[in-house]
Amino acid sequence: MDSHSAQKSSDNKTRQLVITALMISLIVLGTILFRVPIPMTQGYIHLGDTMICLGVMLLGKRNAAAAAGIGSAAADILGGFAYWAPWSLVIKFAMAFTAGLIIEKRSIRRGSSEGRSLLYATAMTAGGLVMCAGYLIAERLMYGSWAAAFIALPWNFGQFTAGIVFSLLIFHAIPKTVK
Repeated sequence: MDSHSAQKSSDNKTRQLVITALMISLIVLGTILFRVPIPMTQGYIHLGDTMICLGVMLLGKRNAAAAAGIGSAAADILGGFAYWAPWSLVIKFAMAFTAGLIIEKRSIRRGSSEGRSLLYATAMTAGGLVMCAGYLIAERLMYGSWAAAFIALPWNFGQFTAGIVFSLLIFHAIPKTVK
């Protein structure tokens, strides 16, 4: 490897690290600043999943999963829900990793932006379903009741669906604003 290649590799790693740190921050902010309480579940819906989905599109499975897990757990701790932090760390990591893995395996190298958007939406839907299943199990274990766990399920579906839509809008707007 020549010095130019080594410098380029180092620059790319630095760029990935910076974007990963930025996504962690955006996940925390999206989760804490934009939340709507759901009284019947003692939880809330938020825009953190929008940032997780955006992170998957920008970073790939490994860094996006790290950002999703760390950012979501940090948001739980900072937002007064520390008892959820271990669950969120694992569940949101799995959510982003699943979506990123599907995108990686089915990547459309050359194709329409509609094709990429469909791939991203499909992958993030799979990730969202992993998230819903994870929180369903976590809530069952924490609350001791399947009925209590199922009450939050529609809200989790709505949250990841909105996250997909908003993240795709943001992702497609980025190239227009960065020029």
